[in-house]
Amino acid sequence: MTTRAHRCWKPSRPTAARAVWPSPHQDTSKAAALADAPDVKGMLLITPTDYGSCADIRGVARACHAADKALIVDEAWGAHYPFHDDLPTWAMDGEADLCVTSTHKMGGGLEQASVSHLRGDRVSPDVLKAREDLLGTTSTSALLFASLDGWRRQMVEHGEELLGNALALAARVRAEIEDIPGLHALAAEFHPLAFEHDPLKIVVDVSGLGITGYQASDHLAERHLHTGLADHRRIAVQITHADDEETVSALMSGLRGLVDHDFERRPVVDLPSAAELTLEMRMLPRDAFFADAEHVPLDKAEGRLSAEMISPYPPGIPAIAPGEVFTDAIVDYLHTGVRSGMFIYDAADPELGTVRVVA
Repeated sequence: MTTRAHRCWKPSRPTAARAVWPSPHQDTSKAAALADAPDVKGMLLITPTDYGSCADIRGVARACHAADKALIVDEAWGAHYPFHDDLPTWAMDGEADLCVTSTHKMGGGLEQASVSHLRGDRVSPDVLKAREDLLGTTSTSALLFASLDGWRRQMVEHGEELLGNALALAARVRAEIEDIPGLHALAAEFHPLAFEHDPLKIVVDVSGLGITGYQASDHLAERHLHTGLADHRRIAVQITHADDEETVSALMSGLRGLVDHDFERRPVVDLPSAAELTLEMRMLPRDAFFADAEHVPLDKAEGRLSAEMISPYPPGIPAIAPGEVFTDAIVDYLHTGVRSGMFIYDAADPELGTVRVVA
């Protein structure tokens, strides 16, 4: 579903109403990055992340527009942002040209219900519609459209109240987590790293219990409490407009249960540095994916070109993409991660006994 911004959703909020942290990046760095790549047609910005951290959309948009480039925002986790002033900046309020929101995540749409929002004239609505027609199904679901319209109306009429209640619940959950030995709800840690943070995303560090986030997530799932994210030391949960005292009580009971459970000790994940996660792209992804390939043991993959995507999930961010070169740091990360409970959903061998490489 595609809409023109501000016609179907809550009107834009005044910029002055926004309270944000200082941006960790200056606009000059954004402009310099665009200057270093004069052939780019635009930018795709993914914000917020699965951890609820948000980029400086307005700063990025103005840098892009100064270079006459379009900004497209993948705002999958931000469908609720237009409806309460204490939530991060909505991409359309942040001057993005196009954004896509997944209303089935933090909204009330049925699974697969998403909306594209268009602002200004840098992206042609006719071209956008043609692209959607090329990729979309002709068998559209009336149920999905109804869920989009129903949730949109609910938010316009009652969103501020519902999300205000959710924000109050989230603040209480954070405070109660801080009283549980071995658990810590991240808050100040986001300030130097993100422009804004969604307070409805509660990221809990469980490493004080000597366990991984994978273990904590599996333990909670066995008690019908499903986390939104798990990594080598954290889990993340969402408080939404649909939560209440009963659901929050169940969550807190599950988190307290982590303290008393006797967990198996698992090996530490050998997490790469940010620099080590930037890999050499030696072949175009499409060429590598369709090239003649073979399967080799993971511990023999260093120096080889990947022929597949390998993405720890959640959040599903690729550790290596087709055409990139396996390094020792990435091999160690994947090997120790799988041993510790990391789930790989897109590799040919999800246990990573072998990986697919260019022959």
